[in-house]
Amino acid sequence: MPVIPVKTPSASYNVTIAAGLLQTLESRLKKLNPGKPLRVFVVTSPEIWGLWHKSFLASFKEAPTVLFLPAGERHKRLASVESLAEQLSHSGADRDSILIAFGGGVIGDITGFLAAIYMRGIRYVQVPTTLLAQVDSSIGGKTGVNLATGKNLIGSFHHPQAVFADTNVLATLPAAQLRAGLQESLKAGVIYDARLFRYMEQNAEAILAGDPASLTRVVSASVRVKADVVSKDEKESGLRMILNFGHTIGHAIEAATNYKQLLHGEAIAWGMIAALNVASARGTFSAKEADRVTNLILRYGPIPAFKATAKNLVALTARDKKNRSGIRSFVLPTAIGTTEIVRDVTEPELTAATESMLSLMHRQTTPTKKRKS
Repeated sequence: MPVIPVKTPSASYNVTIAAGLLQTLESRLKKLNPGKPLRVFVVTSPEIWGLWHKSFLASFKEAPTVLFLPAGERHKRLASVESLAEQLSHSGADRDSILIAFGGGVIGDITGFLAAIYMRGIRYVQVPTTLLAQVDSSIGGKTGVNLATGKNLIGSFHHPQAVFADTNVLATLPAAQLRAGLQESLKAGVIYDARLFRYMEQNAEAILAGDPASLTRVVSASVRVKADVVSKDEKESGLRMILNFGHTIGHAIEAATNYKQLLHGEAIAWGMIAALNVASARGTFSAKEADRVTNLILRYGPIPAFKATAKNLVALTARDKKNRSGIRSFVLPTAIGTTEIVRDVTEPELTAATESMLSLMHRQTTPTKKRKS
């Protein structure tokens, strides 16, 4: 059972990765809060609760209060937070209550933000149910919601008491969700862990088939990357920015498609390819290695196509929250396992790289219908 520590100046907690963690939640919460009564509230989606409520409730002597939020990025708005806060208040939640985020990245981000602001801050625990949430979004204390103009523009840093990643829940994950999450693991390998990248390169068939041992290894290695980076740079003042590899264009793609056409990991996959194009054109990353990474990203697809122009996507990057003083910060690989943060990527450079990405997209895929994310 991998137990990976996250240690920052403001909080320290563990990420536990194992099969069957859902059936042990109450005892684990009691260990985290010895001598305190448990008043538990769960934020989840109807779909996740329908699949896993029996396993979730198995360890609780008294059933927690469950608050439902529809699935999908389009619900990651302030209105959802206000609605959940009203439900907490009407249900009698107080400062000693504990929230559990039981779902994917949207549920985790919203629940964390709700915990950060309800009564000026209460405790919460992450129980991520998607691969993307297990390897990335549940760790590090970033919480928030979207505005129409951009992603995660309202939020705060608020760390969970713990993260419990039950690998059993991945068995019911749709194939597209699994592949989207694996793109974030590929990202972790490219920016920080060449061994993880090689493992995913050499074991793609088993990983994509959902082999439990292979997935557990990928999840554990990805979590170690995230935990190590966050522990060294809690508030994204330097090193933590490398976790945004692929996110500048990726977030622009999500905004351009109104968060309805692609899963987050799928948008990041295209964003990583655009960033690879920038690095290759600059000569800071060899064309051979850029093709190697791009081919593996595509192997973990298929990645859906979308409708947008390079001009529109580049314009949307101007709203990215990582920008400073109007200057775009860009994460570029220098070798598999290492990156650099640059602030001099020009608009023509970014446009050319995005056009190249769009050209590849049109050769590889066809547009998809709108779907829930």
